[in-house]
Amino acid sequence: MSNKSSPVGSALDFLDYPARFPLKVFGNQSAQFEDIVLQLIKARCPQAEHIEVSQRQSRGGKYIALTLTFTVYNRQQIENIYQDLYDCEQVVMSL
Repeated sequence: MSNKSSPVGSALDFLDYPARFPLKVFGNQSAQFEDIVLQLIKARCPQAEHIEVSQRQSRGGKYIALTLTFTVYNRQQIENIYQDLYDCEQVVMSL
């Protein structure tokens, strides 16, 4: 993600904040991957009272996929989280 604003009409514009937000994050299999991602999310969501996390491994076991659901309070918070994940070497992709 770049520092440019999302185009007008982004799905993030239509969220009714605060909102529960599902985020998928993919990375290489690692015992520390979930902790790394949770630290990134908590740094941008200090008010997050509860982050639901589910985990799934790829068929070959090379990758791990996390689905995290947490409360977001504004669009900028989401964009900052995506930027942090983009900058993280352990993250392959986020949706």
